[in-house]
Amino acid sequence: MNTKKAGFIFLLIMALAILLINKYKGLNAETKVEKTVRKRGFDRRISLLEYTQHARCRMECRKISQNDIHDIMRTGEVNYAKTDVNDKPCPTYAVQGYSNDGQHLRVIFAQCETETKVVTCYDLEKDFECNCPGDEKKK
Repeated sequence: MNTKKAGFIFLLIMALAILLINKYKGLNAETKVEKTVRKRGFDRRISLLEYTQHARCRMECRKISQNDIHDIMRTGEVNYAKTDVNDKPCPTYAVQGYSNDGQHLRVIFAQCETETKVVTCYDLEKDFECNCPGDEKKK
């Protein structure tokens, strides 16, 4: 009877060890895929978005909502003429499209290793007078 219990306990421990090893391998595979995907082009996951102070100011001035930014990120077209995949420290992507209220927008995203920053945004059909930090340097 003791031999049967010992055999059962041994099998149970082995099964748990195999499950843990497979789970660890799965986590490593997901991490590798995530890093690889971010290096293959524009990553459209809004869960990784962060907004710069400049972008927040431009959004307020130009009446562009966070939902507008999300929509452009998910469905907009990358404008490769305005995109710089060799930009440092992070590649920048210019993504364009129309908001739900009909604004023709361009959003500049900096796709870093662990987050995507909204750098700035434009209404391509209407000029807005904005007084955001850093604007005086450009004049």
